[in-house]
Amino acid sequence: MKRQSLGLVSLVVRDYDEALAFFVGTLGFRLVEDTPVPEQSKRWVVVCPPGATESRLLLARASTPEQASRIGAQTGGRVFLFLYTDDVWRDYASYQGKGVVFVRAPKEEPYGTVAVFRDLYGNLWDLLQPAEPHLRLRGGG
Repeated sequence: MKRQSLGLVSLVVRDYDEALAFFVGTLGFRLVEDTPVPEQSKRWVVVCPPGATESRLLLARASTPEQASRIGAQTGGRVFLFLYTDDVWRDYASYQGKGVVFVRAPKEEPYGTVAVFRDLYGNLWDLLQPAEPHLRLRGGG
């Protein structure tokens, strides 16, 4: 059987270090890699949520005016990324305590408990604790 996975999603950011401060310092993501790419005047910066084994986020610094125009608006105002959690209330309280702006408080929905927050650039994220047992996080933390 063929097996594939989506390993990286690229998020256009203004600055590597401010993005790392938010994703690692505020959200508690783990820094996977931070490698200079001198020939392109860039860095290869990869982070992942705690407990994640395959999903990773590439923090890609905008290098053109067109790319810079997309910072914070990669999906035109729709929720961009879905951060699954095993405890939405724990993470909601922790993130709020660290200044993360929520545009929607946790709410019970048929598919789970969900809250919506903005990252430091304005992209919308769902913080989601799935209701279906087969969708729940396993073995992470």
